[in-house]
Amino acid sequence: MSDTIDLGERDRHLKTIGIISYLLHAIVAVAALVPTVQASIVLLLIAFVLDLVKKDDAAGTWQESHFRWRIRTVVWAGALYLLTLPLWFLLIVPGWIAWFVISIWFLYRIVRGWLNLNENRAIQA
Repeated sequence: MSDTIDLGERDRHLKTIGIISYLLHAIVAVAALVPTVQASIVLLLIAFVLDLVKKDDAAGTWQESHFRWRIRTVVWAGALYLLTLPLWFLLIVPGWIAWFVISIWFLYRIVRGWLNLNENRAIQA
């Protein structure tokens, strides 16, 4: 007996969207942790807009939680980066540390969500 779930066409489409979104988020998150490597904010914005546009398609499915998860992750990370931005102007080292911690948190959320998506499970906040 197989443990895999047979996904319908809608679920497969939404899962593909989720994989693309998680991949774009992961590229940005990893690049944020590697000195001198920066992925374009455009990748993050593409993933964010994709999630916003497609989230209603996932309403009532197990994947709805993934769209909420990714959207909230970007909103919170953006707010935290903006909140800690003055540290870069006042004290460079604490600013770098704050952004590094935020980036680790961001990467954790992307990896956690992606693992759940790959297992066809909703993400629990």
